[in-house]
Parts: sequence; structure tokens; C-alpha cells
Amino acid sequence: MAVSGLLLAGLPALYFLTVHGCGEEEDRLAEVMSVETVLDAAPEGAGRKDRYRECDDDDRFVVVGARYRYDGSSEDALRHYGEAARADGWRPRTAPGCFTKPMGGTTAYLVVEGPDDGFLHVEIVADHARSQWC
Repeated sequence: MAVSGLLLAGLPALYFLTVHGCGEEEDRLAEVMSVETVLDAAPEGAGRKDRYRECDDDDRFVVVGARYRYDGSSEDALRHYGEAARADGWRPRTAPGCFTKPMGGTTAYLVVEGPDDGFLHVEIVADHARSQWC
């Protein structure tokens, strides 16, 4: 009984310590994503506020993005990024402001959101589980 109790408690703990969380594979994916030129293709009148890179430890999805101060319309932003994304090899999806591209051994999603409260967000999201983001 002690052995089965140890297995029931120990195996999940071992999984959590060895498999859970972001690691080298996600770091490599983030590196590939971070050099995409579309992240620096701000529309006219936009000023970059910050650039960020994150990884969700639970689901291990990687996000690389840029946030711009932008007072233009969402239509102008979507039109601009539609042209910039296609020029960089991204394919449009049915959802407005969403594009896909093979990257780092998986499918990456470029998402353009806003401007909300004067900020425009441009993100690339991907994981090795091949989740669909938009």
C-alpha cells in the first residue's frame, strides 16, 4: 500500500518537475518568432510602447508581441497589417486581423488587436501542440 501511495503521489510530482513548464524548446520557438519583421511594421503615426516575449508554463504556448501607441482606426491598422503580413509570407484567416505561417516546426498565428485605449497590439502566438488561436 505504501508503494502504491508513493506511485500515486510521486508520478504526478515527477511529471510536474520534469515536463511541466516552458523550456529550451519554447525558448527556440520564441527566438524564431521574435525575428519576424511584421512585428516592427507599425502603421503610420504609431509609436512603439514596448516589445514582449512570454511563455505560459501550464500550456507551454509562446507569445512574442509589440504594443504601439496608436490613435488611428482599427480599419486602418487591419489594412496596414494585412499588407505587411502578406508581404512577410503570412496567410490570412477568416477572422479579421488573424494570419498563419509555418514557423519553428509548428503553425504560428499573427493577431492584430485594437486600438483599445490608444494601444495597438500585434502578437505572434504558437505552441508545439499545434493549437489554433484564431
